Amino acid sequence: MIDAYEDPGTPDCRGGWAYLAWLVRCQPWRALAGAVLASVWMVLMAGAPYLLSRAVDDGLETGDRAALAGWTGALFAAGALNAWVSIMRHRTMTRVRMDGYFRTTKVVVRQTVRLGAGLSRQVPAGEVVTIGVADVHTIAGSLTVIGPGVGAVVVYVVVAGLLLSVSALLAGVVLLGVPVVAVLVGPLMARLQGTEAEYRERQGVLTARIGDLAGGLRVLNGLGGKGLFADAFERDSRRLREQGYRVGAVTSWLQALGLGLPTLFLAVVTWLAARLAAQGKLTVGELVSVYGYVAVLVGTVAFLVDMGYQLSRGVVAARRVVGLLRLEPAPDTGTADAPGEPAALHDPGSGVRVAPGRLTALVGARHAEVSAVVDRLGRYGPSDATWGGVRLDAMPLDQVRAGILVADHEADLFAGSLREVVAGRREPAPADLVSVVRAAAADDIVRGLAAGLDSPVTAQGRSLSGGQRQRVRLMRALLADPEVLLAVEPTSALDAHTEAAVARRLRDARAGRTTVVTTTSPLVLDHAETVHYLVDGKVAATGHHRDLLQQEPGYRELVARDTADGEETEGAEAAGETVR
Repeated sequence: MIDAYEDPGTPDCRGGWAYLAWLVRCQPWRALAGAVLASVWMVLMAGAPYLLSRAVDDGLETGDRAALAGWTGALFAAGALNAWVSIMRHRTMTRVRMDGYFRTTKVVVRQTVRLGAGLSRQVPAGEVVTIGVADVHTIAGSLTVIGPGVGAVVVYVVVAGLLLSVSALLAGVVLLGVPVVAVLVGPLMARLQGTEAEYRERQGVLTARIGDLAGGLRVLNGLGGKGLFADAFERDSRRLREQGYRVGAVTSWLQALGLGLPTLFLAVVTWLAARLAAQGKLTVGELVSVYGYVAVLVGTVAFLVDMGYQLSRGVVAARRVVGLLRLEPAPDTGTADAPGEPAALHDPGSGVRVAPGRLTALVGARHAEVSAVVDRLGRYGPSDATWGGVRLDAMPLDQVRAGILVADHEADLFAGSLREVVAGRREPAPADLVSVVRAAAADDIVRGLAAGLDSPVTAQGRSLSGGQRQRVRLMRALLADPEVLLAVEPTSALDAHTEAAVARRLRDARAGRTTVVTTTSPLVLDHAETVHYLVDGKVAATGHHRDLLQQEPGYRELVARDTADGEETEGAEAAGETVR
């Protein structure tokens, strides 16, 4: 089975069937062993009726106890051997399934990391979740049909040969039976792929909506929009349920034919064998063996039908995975080196110019417009922004990421200890951790947790309050210590006292480094060295917070909280070091 740290290889992305074949080629000997073991297992099952017929004809009918004991012993030995073969077959196919599961998981995770920030622009979050949970499982399950599928074909040929030695008529009926089943079941397989594909698409939409609801439930409650989104979820859920019924209808026909046709097949062959026995053309032992052969064929045909069903679902899931793997990240053709010393950032689209080594604030009435400026300055989309006079897209992306960090106020938090959540893969010095804890006014968070920095934090920080999560994100950004930090609304969830402390300490913690914050808080703006006031995504005025309060009525109306003449700035000075 694939090792957790092993390279999963390069998948074949030409289509669903090609991807499944690649998973088999990645473990050829295990797949071959599973096929051989399954073939032996089924052939031994088919051999049991032959041994039983010999025991009847050579032992019971003739009264030869020695022959009866010999054939009975052979039947017992074959059964014991088959039990061991069955165990080994199951173990082998389980490893085939787990290898496919982990290998697919690794290539999907590798692709999502490769796409990076561009992933959400190309694939909905619900689609990625559904691929990682449902499709990976379906693909792995479809691989388990390799053994029984090959074994079913082998035993079908063997049983046909055994029946030929008994009766050409019975052998002809058996040989014609499976093609008839294939003709009846084949169209249902194609229909299943179509209905399953549509079901998967609707499932991805619903999963995305669930994620949106879970992440924004508090906001929806505050805006009174919970009912609206609940109705939309109910509508999407109803559509998914109806499509699920369609999938279930096709599946039920497949399963019914998979069991009903072989049973009907068994009845026809048994009736013919009984007539031949009554006519004296078959012995009693041969009649028993024919019944046994056909009973084995019932399972064989059922395996073949189930193989088609599992492969149909597996191909649909593999196509979704291949669709994700075919996506390409934004081209990175930059060759220019990033600035070797502090340099200015400039966004021609908005007119924002960020001086190096200073705390700059961006203020705008529309959050989306201000965030768009940050995305361009951080090269998280098409951008003609420059850094040190050189376009960002002319530099290698890894150099841009190493020098410019965009810290979103809703950035993901992964599960782990608080120390791991903040430090990531770094191993910071204790003094650095103490410094960022104080700068983010997060002393109370550390003190309030039972094990301090070693206390566990759940995924997305759900064990913390909104303000605590925001400060943890700020701690993580400060500990990274980038040359340029672009912080989006870093204090929007904090109370006034904590916000004032963060504003004061942030400027000291980032002294000599370039820092940009987007905010409308006067407590933060009063500490900014430069403020850009944006209207319709363009710089309308630039200056110090207090000057803009006096000179720009629109700015004053946007940032003033309880006073109209800028007296709110006194609150920043009076707030002191008090932290919630």
